[in-house]
Amino acid sequence: MFVLLLALAFPASGVAAERYAVLISGVSGEEKYAEQQQKWRAEIAAFLTTSFAFPDANVVSLDERSEGSSRATAVNVRRLFGDLRRRLTRDDLLMVVLIGHGTFDGADAKFNLVGPDLSAPDWKALLDPLPGRLVIVNTTASSFPFVEELSHAGRVVITATDSAAQRFATVFPEYFTRALADRSSDFDKNGRVSVWEAFSAASAGVKRHYEQRGQLATERPLLDDNGDRRGREADAPGEDGAVARTIYLDAEPGLATGDAELVELERRRLSLEKQLEELKARRATMSEAEYQTALEKILVELARVAQEIRKRS
Repeated sequence: MFVLLLALAFPASGVAAERYAVLISGVSGEEKYAEQQQKWRAEIAAFLTTSFAFPDANVVSLDERSEGSSRATAVNVRRLFGDLRRRLTRDDLLMVVLIGHGTFDGADAKFNLVGPDLSAPDWKALLDPLPGRLVIVNTTASSFPFVEELSHAGRVVITATDSAAQRFATVFPEYFTRALADRSSDFDKNGRVSVWEAFSAASAGVKRHYEQRGQLATERPLLDDNGDRRGREADAPGEDGAVARTIYLDAEPGLATGDAELVELERRRLSLEKQLEELKARRATMSEAEYQTALEKILVELARVAQEIRKRS
């Protein structure tokens, strides 16, 4: 029965890249937290399926109040990711959002589930075998060790805190949810929202939250996508972010209309944007002449591709 439910939840991928999301809210502890978690989880699911057109069947939620295969237990999480390992392809996108409470005992950081919890190393064991483009968003307190444990070049890991010692309940999930709801997070005005833009908008919201209340910030969101196990804040310098800027939550333009050439142009644009970010990260190791030559080549090609996309859009 569990396998059948998973098959319905995650239909086999077609030729085009699929987009999946797994939303998990664990043990709440108090009614006020239970209501918050339910609200955030439901809103994120709604935004993904409406604003970002994720297929309904590709957005799966686990929570503490459901029964059977939808209950947020370690057993169900392991079974779900085992199924994903068989279904995902290298081109697919999987976003995992953890909402609830996190703990750190001085040795292991854990995400609290119904029954036994899963530690950061447990999550690494679940995620490492998965193909595809992975985005993990841990919105809980004490989530920083997930950056250290899950860090992998090309994998986006977002945490609500930059230290395991930040153990207070976080507001990051509230502002991450708002970032998905508010299309103003499309900072570059290209009509799409990247993972980096959602992270930046949420981070700015967290910062404003504490400033407006005159409180010392007890959380500082981080993003890691280059495998350095450190991460960076949205408004701080650093190499992380090159991959996150090229992963979009929206469907690729052209898929809805079946315009294969537009899809290919969009993929070419994403590839060039990634090359641009990688070039910026290497600037310190290049002469100014080498950097400017490489930069001009990418920008000229980007302009050409953008012009072709506009013609077909």
